[in-house]
Amino acid sequence: MSTAILTGPPVAGSPLEADLRTLGFDVRTANDPAAAAELIHAVPAQERVAVVDPRFVGHLHALRLALTDPRYPAAAVPGVLTAQPAARAALARAVGRIPVGAGTAHLTDVLTDTLTESLDREETGLHCVELGSLVATVALTPAQREEAREAVAAVDDEAVRLRTAVKSRDGFFTTYCISPYSRYLARWCARRGLTPNQVTTASLLTALIAAGCAATGTRGGFIAAGFLLLFSFVLDCTDGQLARYSLQYSTMGAWLDATFDRAKEYAYYAGLALGAARGGDDVWALALGAMVLMTCRHVVDFSFNEANHDATANTSPTAALSGKLDSVGWTVWVRRMIVLPIGERWAMIAVLTALTTPRIVFYALLIGCALAACYTTAGRVLRSLTRRARRTDRAAQALADLADSGPLAELIAAGARGRGRTSSYLAPAMAFLSAAVLLVWVIFENDPASWLTVGVALCSALLAGAAVSRPLKGALDWLVPPFFRAGEYVTILVLAARADVPGALPAAYGLVAAVAYHHYDTVYRIRGGTGAPPRWLVRATGGHEGRILVVTVLAAALSPSGFTIALTALAVALALLVLIESIRFWVSSQAPAVHDEGEPA
Repeated sequence: MSTAILTGPPVAGSPLEADLRTLGFDVRTANDPAAAAELIHAVPAQERVAVVDPRFVGHLHALRLALTDPRYPAAAVPGVLTAQPAARAALARAVGRIPVGAGTAHLTDVLTDTLTESLDREETGLHCVELGSLVATVALTPAQREEAREAVAAVDDEAVRLRTAVKSRDGFFTTYCISPYSRYLARWCARRGLTPNQVTTASLLTALIAAGCAATGTRGGFIAAGFLLLFSFVLDCTDGQLARYSLQYSTMGAWLDATFDRAKEYAYYAGLALGAARGGDDVWALALGAMVLMTCRHVVDFSFNEANHDATANTSPTAALSGKLDSVGWTVWVRRMIVLPIGERWAMIAVLTALTTPRIVFYALLIGCALAACYTTAGRVLRSLTRRARRTDRAAQALADLADSGPLAELIAAGARGRGRTSSYLAPAMAFLSAAVLLVWVIFENDPASWLTVGVALCSALLAGAAVSRPLKGALDWLVPPFFRAGEYVTILVLAARADVPGALPAAYGLVAAVAYHHYDTVYRIRGGTGAPPRWLVRATGGHEGRILVVTVLAAALSPSGFTIALTALAVALALLVLIESIRFWVSSQAPAVHDEGEPA
């Protein structure tokens, strides 16, 4: 149990003690800083401790935000300060520094505010809660207390809690067609003790059942799949809203939330491809193309954001124009819909599944996502070219991690380092050539399953090594990881398609899915502030250039049927390797309790 220390005698008639117990706190009283320090030291080190002014008046949800959010080592609202184990030592030092005796009444009378200022100076990760319309104040006189109670009564904190459960930035379909009722589903789940992880798992299972229905290849199956996919998305919105409503953030939840959306979508693509095959239509190439396009589009987003996450002098005329357009309401929604976020995308997939055929679904998906990718990438290139920004070492390292270079590229980069002229656009140019040389060869060569292709793959690796031989701090260096992803994924797709044997494309689909999981896992580790996966894992998976080389060697050395078997084995081996390490990390104590509140994927 967590402990709340009231720094003075309770105020008669105040519901504060009852509210603290409702939130799971054991309430104790300390009449001076010395007694408070003793109580803080007496609380077990693994427990949360709070210091609360007994004159506090405010909403229960304001208390909840300050006292129970697990994402911050320390948090505060006026009159309330809480510290998790990571900030307990800083709190104890702050209490120990409070002077006693004559002339210190201004410090001890508002002890929580004094301690909050002290923790803020120590840079312990103190989070000062944004209250909005919620009330949280210390009432020093009966008149102030009455005024504060009236202010509390004037604001419905449950309505605020429901409203803030919805992600602050979301797509049009999610905002107007899902969230108006999914927030109430989230509250229903909270009142029955359900956790966000359970809802996330239910969303995954629903999507997998939808994929199974699509795999039947019947009209009834397609209709059921469309409805189930939409319901899966409702649950997908509900889990995040439940986490925000009840402040149930966790490392496991971060991992599930980060990976299950992609697992659901890509499993559904596979279900559609299986259903089409039952009807005599082979759309595996389209399904794999949709996966490749979606993943490359996401890595553009991730790379651009990481490159500019902490850049200094980070301004551009394009960004200023975007800011001006934000003041015109309808343009915000149009621009959000153009990028085809997950809500609009899943709604389109669900409706087209129920009414048309898998081939039409994939055509629409590929066209829509291609247009969205062109729009977002063009805008980001324009911003980068007009932006005067200095990229940091952290940003350069994040881009290098997203590049996923293996031992071969590292060796080439080490040999190329310090040679030749430096250019702001050298890295993206080399990365583009690395992908383009290989793709042009495998697409237009009459027989790409040859040893000549292996030689071209080696040339591609040389160019990839040159691309990462210097820190990625250039204006367009964020394009390096997307070029590498496109080169690797499309090479696998083309070689499998041109093998022209049953099972080659499904095997390639599994291989790209395993590699894409590894890349998404890298993204969310970086976002959580823990850095990329360990280098041994990147080396064990070969890096992007190593995997390309392995696939081209397998295509040259084996028959088409043998190539299919080898792709399947490689997919299974990579999936096991990256999944085991990912699960180990995300359930460990080092994993961050982060949830995506940004732009919808």
